[in-house]
Amino acid sequence: MRALRLRRRDAGDLALMRIEQLERDDTVVDFTSRLLAGLLRSGNAAAVREVLPEALPWVVFLPADDVSVFLTELVSVGRGAADLDNLAPVAVLLAQWRHTAEVHADPALRELISREPEGDLGPVPIPEPGR
Repeated sequence: MRALRLRRRDAGDLALMRIEQLERDDTVVDFTSRLLAGLLRSGNAAAVREVLPEALPWVVFLPADDVSVFLTELVSVGRGAADLDNLAPVAVLLAQWRHTAEVHADPALRELISREPEGDLGPVPIPEPGR
């Protein structure tokens, strides 16, 4: 049995699942992250890069060097997230790299972002608390 979705009117939905299912899901995530790390470490990076667009079609817009950095970060963050039983960092990483691919896919957006020397638009102020 998968998780049961509890829809709430005044708050975010909740998921109700058996602890055994949660533990199985954690095992699968841990295995998958270790498998990916092993494939990359064992000299199979070219094969992983070849099939990556099937899982994440937007990677075709990333420069080759960025794909290597992405895979390294994905393995590192995936293993850390599995160890913490918290997949949020993986979701954030995927969103960040997807946005990077969007910039590379859109010449007008890329030109706008890279107008300044070295693509640097200067320091970003620290956000105020509560914003």
